[in-house]
Amino acid sequence: MQVGIPVICVGMIILAFGILFYLQGNSVVGPTSSFMYSNPKWIAYGGFIAVLGMGIAGLGIAVSLRHPKS
Repeated sequence: MQVGIPVICVGMIILAFGILFYLQGNSVVGPTSSFMYSNPKWIAYGGFIAVLGMGIAGLGIAVSLRHPKS
């Protein structure tokens, strides 16, 4: 089984959550009753989580390119 594809999927999911948290921190999406809504801490957390997701997805892409399907 290829390892790269599941790693890419996990990275993309983490990236999506990071973007969502970033937008909630900036008061763009989400309910106003959320603890993340308009919270500057979640702007930073969301950015970090999004970068982490991009790194994991990049790792999955690198693994996929390193071990091509035979």
